[in-house]
Amino acid sequence: MQENALKNKQVKLLVDDTLLILIMATLACCGLIYEYLLSHYSARILGSVETVIYAIIGIMIVSMGLGAFAAKKVKDAFQGFVVLELVVAFIGCSATLFIASVIGFSQTLPQVIADTYQIPNDVLVKGDFLATLNWMSIKLPYLFAFVLGFLIGMEIPLIARIRETIYGHHLAHNAGTIYGADYIGAGVGAAIWVLFMLNIEISQAAALTASLNLIAGFIFLVRFRVYLRHKVRLLIGHGFLALLVVLMFVFGGHWQKQMQNMLYLDKVVYQTQTPYQNLVFTERLLGGGYDPIYNFYINGRLQFSSLDEHIYHEFLVHPAMQASARHDKVLIVGGGDGLALREVQKWKPSAVTLIDLDSQLVELFKNPEQFLPPHLSHKVEDLTQDSFNQPGVNVINDDAFIAIDNLLATKQTFDTIIVDLPDPSHPDLNKLYSVNFYYRLQHLLSGDGVIVVQSTSPFHAQSAFISIAKTLQQAGYNTEQYHQNVPSFGEWGWTIASKRGSAPSQRLAAFKEIEVPTKWLTLPLLQGAFMFNKDFYIDKDKIKINYLGSNTLYQYHQKAWEIETEFSN
Repeated sequence: MQENALKNKQVKLLVDDTLLILIMATLACCGLIYEYLLSHYSARILGSVETVIYAIIGIMIVSMGLGAFAAKKVKDAFQGFVVLELVVAFIGCSATLFIASVIGFSQTLPQVIADTYQIPNDVLVKGDFLATLNWMSIKLPYLFAFVLGFLIGMEIPLIARIRETIYGHHLAHNAGTIYGADYIGAGVGAAIWVLFMLNIEISQAAALTASLNLIAGFIFLVRFRVYLRHKVRLLIGHGFLALLVVLMFVFGGHWQKQMQNMLYLDKVVYQTQTPYQNLVFTERLLGGGYDPIYNFYINGRLQFSSLDEHIYHEFLVHPAMQASARHDKVLIVGGGDGLALREVQKWKPSAVTLIDLDSQLVELFKNPEQFLPPHLSHKVEDLTQDSFNQPGVNVINDDAFIAIDNLLATKQTFDTIIVDLPDPSHPDLNKLYSVNFYYRLQHLLSGDGVIVVQSTSPFHAQSAFISIAKTLQQAGYNTEQYHQNVPSFGEWGWTIASKRGSAPSQRLAAFKEIEVPTKWLTLPLLQGAFMFNKDFYIDKDKIKINYLGSNTLYQYHQKAWEIETEFSN
């Protein structure tokens, strides 16, 4: 009898301990997903992707350490653990929605006040309390990262105490066992995030992760109920939270989009999330018989406006095409919206190769009728002129850094290369503005060909703008720069370069007019665009070249726009 009782006790201890280890691994899985989820979402709404992601993860790691110290203040480890999982599940589930709501409110409140008191838009109130509210709203993700990390950090010490209470004595390898489960669970969480959760809405990812916390807490509650007080209240708490998780999973995406839509000045008429970026179309109704204005945003940054995109794309494409000796084969790096491609096709090229990482973005502009509401689809078709579906267009959906190597391997050459990439606001983009990248592009460019690179704003990001030209020059090009005001962007600039022979501006001087029809661009306007204000290049020698891995251009760009943001606030 005593042997059977002892054996049963050992089996019970083994079952309980196995359950605790599995719960710990599950919680570690959730903890890592919360880190990725919060940093990924915060980077999407705040921009400055790399900085935000590292900051969020760093804050969570530090706060987890503080939480581990604070766990010793919890007198009842069993009761504290169940309550802790309820709180973690609640915050993890609702954090992104709360952040979106507060940021959206802080962005729209000035307009509400202006409309209420009939204040003109050019004197929209943004100072004092509103400036403080805006500052606090953009710091909110970091606050949630700290709180969530602090709570997650309490889990391991509490589980360690619970294990020793169940065994009735000190466990020599308690920490090693728990940390082993923690590390393995975190690895599983990373795999789940990459393979599954990146492909669903952020609110659904948060709800599913919170449900794991909830299930782990409920199983613990049932299994170790003899150690717990207020069991009915805890069960009711689990029931209410389970309802919240379901609501968040079903409706959270819609609620979150509604809150995010408040960040845009105009009505959001389409929004989707690809594996790489958040895409948004907005509509501004002008009335009076005027066509609506449609703006397109990627990760909250304006990419083009239907009002003036032709200015940007004509200045991007036609100077390089006009200065090139031939126009048979053209390479476009970026330009997934098909608008640069539309301008290139005016020159009747025999083949155009376009490289863009995001296949869903390209598909959106290639077949808008399959994705967009009819009125927006018709507008996009009118803008792109069905450019993707014209003969000779070859789209490569790959990282441009890799795709260029594949083109080099097949010994291809192009008469003109157009680089229409987003600003270097992320280290992954920074490499596409490096000497290494431009040098490899040079091997794809015909000897009498021309390359052009969109080069951010020479007014707002002067050092970054000049650095791009110096980087191209270091790669062996004959380099010049030009600029033009694009109302939606402000002052914008491009860098143009030839591989051999005379400079692009000298080549353009030989023509009397642009050889294809344009809406805005004229040859005299273009010739004047090569002129800059007095002392614009006075500090050119101090500005560094962007080598691969240096992040020089990324840092110039970040510093410039941070200063601009502080000034505007």
